Order: sequence, then C-alpha cells, then structure tokens
Amino acid sequence: MTNPPLWKASVALSKADAADTASVLELEGSAQAVLIAEEPFTDNAVVEALYTEPPDAAFLSRLAGRAITVEPLPDQDWIKLSQEGLPPVRAGRFFVYGAHDAGTVPHGVIPMRIEAGMAFGTGHHETTALCLGVLSDLAKQRRFTNVLDLGTGTGLLAIGAVKLWRRPVLASDIDPVAVQITYENARANGVGPYVRGVTADGLDNPLLASHAPYDLIVANILAGPLTRLAPSICRALAPGGMLILSGLLRNQENLVTSFYRPLRFLERRRMGPWSALVLAKP
Repeated sequence: MTNPPLWKASVALSKADAADTASVLELEGSAQAVLIAEEPFTDNAVVEALYTEPPDAAFLSRLAGRAITVEPLPDQDWIKLSQEGLPPVRAGRFFVYGAHDAGTVPHGVIPMRIEAGMAFGTGHHETTALCLGVLSDLAKQRRFTNVLDLGTGTGLLAIGAVKLWRRPVLASDIDPVAVQITYENARANGVGPYVRGVTADGLDNPLLASHAPYDLIVANILAGPLTRLAPSICRALAPGGMLILSGLLRNQENLVTSFYRPLRFLERRRMGPWSALVLAKP
C-alpha cells in the first residue's frame, strides 16, 4: 500500500527544552508522530513532528513559543522509522516494547508489544505511562469487569486492562484508523477476542450506551474533550466505578476536576508537566 504524503514540522532547541516542546506538539492532536533527536556531547536537540496534511507553521510556532519550520517529506514509512528507535517503557507492572526490543523483555512483567502506527499511544508519553501506572495499582485493589477505554489511540490502555483482568474491554476512538490499529495491536498481544473497537465521538454511540454503566473508564485525551464529555462520562460510570482522566497539564487539573463534581476525587499523579486524575462515583 502506498504511504500517504507527509509533512515535517521541526525546530532546533536545547535538550532541556525538547521534551516540553515535543509534548506540546503531540498533545496538539494532529501530529502522527513526534520525535526528539539529540546530538551527543552537545546541548543541541531537534524536535520533529509528522503530519498527513500540511500544518500551519505560524500556529505551531505560537503554540510552541518558538519558530517552527514545515516542509514536505518523500514517500517513506516515516511513522515507523521515527518510532523504531524509541526505547522500551516500564510503567507499573507493564513493559511496553516494539518488535526491535522483542529480545529484551525482562521476567516478571506484563509485556505489551505496540508497533508504530498512525495513532497516539506507544507508552512513551507521560500521560500514557501515568495511566498504565494507575491501572497497575488498581489491579492490586479490585477486579473490574466492564471497562471502557475512551480515546484509545493504539489500544495500549485497553490491552493493558485485558491483561490485568482478562475481561472484554471496549476501546473507542473518533479516528477509524486508531480503531484498526487497536485491533492489530490486540491480536499481536494475544488478546484480540477481548478487545472490541468502536469508532465514536465521545460516548454518543449506541454500542457504548448499551454497555453502560462501566465500573472503570479510562480517558487519556485532552483537557478540552474531558470537560466537554464530563456529563456523559459521569452518567456512564457505575456507582462505585472508577475513572482515570489524563492528557491534561498540571495547570489544568483544577479546571478539569471542576467538571466532575458528582464524583469523588481520589488522587492525582504527575510526571513532568502532565497529570492523571483518579476519581470514583459514590
């Protein structure tokens, strides 16, 4: 299959600023992959983001607070190439890796092989790692039998929930490509029959409604959608159910929490500038 044309947005900066700039571009939502290339023995780094449509360089520059250039790329599988060099991730009991790391999986972990693809969620972003850590800890306390991964991306969190509780999980995303990638990753991890993908904008979908209420919902999206979807998420959560919210910055915690007043706030977790919130329905 011919790869779609891609455009690259790039900015040169210091290593100290690279992670925050990469996170801003990734959470903006339209980038298909974000990569940090660091020069050894210097303080220099380059952040690159790949897009299937030409992005607005001026808008990205305002968002990042520095000048970003945009140029077209030749026809190659840049998504795969950009992620092949990423190291495996350890989050809670989980070990997330790609095909190139298959020989490095340690003993005593829950392995998840997530291949590069045009969807968010390889475990390398702080918000994904935070959610995996929360799931890992929740598994020590109780079992969940009806789980929804809202905004699933690559299906990583849905697959993690299946591996913890061995129960079917619904995985929804507004992007049908993400749903297809979720199915592929679920099969690659031996949990294909347990993961059901749904293309949906929020919870406005007959299948999602028919499976409610859920005793666990994970929504690793963005602060804007989290506030917009708050009423429907609260309704879809069963009494005593748990909710994990992420994809938000530290300075957005109070804003997002204020939209979930019917729920009981349990804890926040932070990694870099990012946060995950854990709530429960009384």
